[in-house]
Amino acid sequence: MDALKSPRFAQPITFARLPLVRDLKGNGVLGAFVGVPFDGGATFYTGARLGPQFIRAESRLLRPYNMDLDVYPFIALRAVDYGDVDVIPTSVVRTLDRIEETIGSVIDQGATPFIAGGDHSITLGVLRAVGRRFKPLVLHFDSHFDYWDEYWGEKYTHGTWVRRAIEEGLIRGVIQVGIRGPQYDKSDLEYPRNSPVPIRVITMSEVDAKGINWLINELRNSLSGSVYVSFDIDSVDPAYAPGTGTREPGGFTSREALLIIRSLANINFELVGFDVVEVSPPLDTANITSLLAANITYQAMSIKARQVNKIAKG
Repeated sequence: MDALKSPRFAQPITFARLPLVRDLKGNGVLGAFVGVPFDGGATFYTGARLGPQFIRAESRLLRPYNMDLDVYPFIALRAVDYGDVDVIPTSVVRTLDRIEETIGSVIDQGATPFIAGGDHSITLGVLRAVGRRFKPLVLHFDSHFDYWDEYWGEKYTHGTWVRRAIEEGLIRGVIQVGIRGPQYDKSDLEYPRNSPVPIRVITMSEVDAKGINWLINELRNSLSGSVYVSFDIDSVDPAYAPGTGTREPGGFTSREALLIIRSLANINFELVGFDVVEVSPPLDTANITSLLAANITYQAMSIKARQVNKIAKG
């Protein structure tokens, strides 16, 4: 919707003011924004169930042309807002089934899903849909490992999805970026060495020592084939993204986060899905976390648009 004809504060709120559409195949849609308003997997502060609606609200500031990547992402993807998954607020297990079903439908209709959570437990449901079709490498931005086995005897939380995805054979490997902060035990560091799929951990201490350009080069040398990107907003320093439930000081700046995501456009791989999770509006300040999440999603859509344009040009 043209903001020069209809003001951004008018009309129903959708992501980037895109049309709300469910019939993707009939409309040739290649990219769909999907909300997953669920935080039943959170282990500390909640509120991420409100993430999708606040990310949509802040996304009204997005404009059609990405000058850094020289692409019109919404046009190239014929992008739409698909609406939300109908979650079950009291059940992680049943919600994961709903997510798998909905995202599977999006993929089957020919579109790449761009997802807003919700806490990080939702990514397991997404990967059940994506992973059974592509078995991707997962590029995981986070301050936490998320490969713990259980919390209080519960196997499905926002801190266990990586291990469950590996156990279910959904992914071929994981690259974790931004890990930092105190851990429960030194033994927490052992899981990647015994994992049945490769896990590469890039800590913030390593990024601090070697620099952002080094990190971008490492990703350039590591990504290939089908890749799913999962971006936990707490990989960003809470000074720039305070609206999240398990904050860890010492993360990326908002500029660094956008630069890193944008740099993926120059790497030869296929983006098969993307999520930004753990945005908790009740903990936010002036909606700056939701605004950043909207812009990160925009950059991810732009990456996919570049890939689509490249294929179209042969």
